[in-house]
Amino acid sequence: MTQPVPVRRDHLRSALELAAAGVPMLPLRAGKRPVGNCPDCADNACGGRPNMKTPGPCSCPRPCHGWAAATTDPAVLRSPAWAGAWRQAHAVAYHPGGAGVTVVDLDNADAITWARETLPPTRTVPTTRGEHWIYLGAMQSANKVRPSVDVKSTMSYARWLGPGTGTMTRLPGVVRALVVKKPPAVRPVTVAVPGPGGGGECRHRMPAYLERGIAMAEQRITEARSGVHATVYRTFLAVLSAHGRCGCLTDTHIGRLFTAAQAKGESPRHCTDAWTNARTALGM
Repeated sequence: MTQPVPVRRDHLRSALELAAAGVPMLPLRAGKRPVGNCPDCADNACGGRPNMKTPGPCSCPRPCHGWAAATTDPAVLRSPAWAGAWRQAHAVAYHPGGAGVTVVDLDNADAITWARETLPPTRTVPTTRGEHWIYLGAMQSANKVRPSVDVKSTMSYARWLGPGTGTMTRLPGVVRALVVKKPPAVRPVTVAVPGPGGGGECRHRMPAYLERGIAMAEQRITEARSGVHATVYRTFLAVLSAHGRCGCLTDTHIGRLFTAAQAKGESPRHCTDAWTNARTALGM
């Protein structure tokens, strides 16, 4: 009779040790991919997105949604439901964002050279082809932020390759800026209205007045500590209310607002939606 394949105790032991330190863990099959969906959630039937970046509303005690299956619960890691996953495991991975860190994945020597010239030093971990640079602090993940460089933090997973060397430093702004995409081109509002007193040049066209308004809007978004979605919308609404009907706003001004919002974690789509909704609210 065929004997069952034993659980990879070394991988499970590593996962349990790291989970005890507060690092959410999950098993990886060959090819550094998460173990596949459980039968009840095959092909994301439970509602998870196909790219596994958003789990569905299931409560399966097994790794069926990639990064979202990562856990620090030893009872789940040891459970019979996960035994099959550990038998398939070729490695272990962790959810960086869940552990409060960000991994800059450098995939070759050129990427490492760029990092050494551009990024502040931090803890490094050798990989098969390059290095992981690990910073303290979570952020939005993104692939291919530049050639051979990925950023892995929230809604992502990274292979565990050891503790690394060096002191982990705070997540710098230069890393956050890597995932801020250039805002989509938005045509400025060109609805003309009379200037002050019914004639003359609109005061909004005075560089100092307009610059002050945009700078204040950027600051309001940047200083938001909670309710970022609402802050971005209200700020867009205020800018459009003051400057949206005279044709003063340019793509550069709008781009600055979108960049500030994306630096706080807003996606380009959310920025575009907030801008569109603000214009609709003002009847533009």
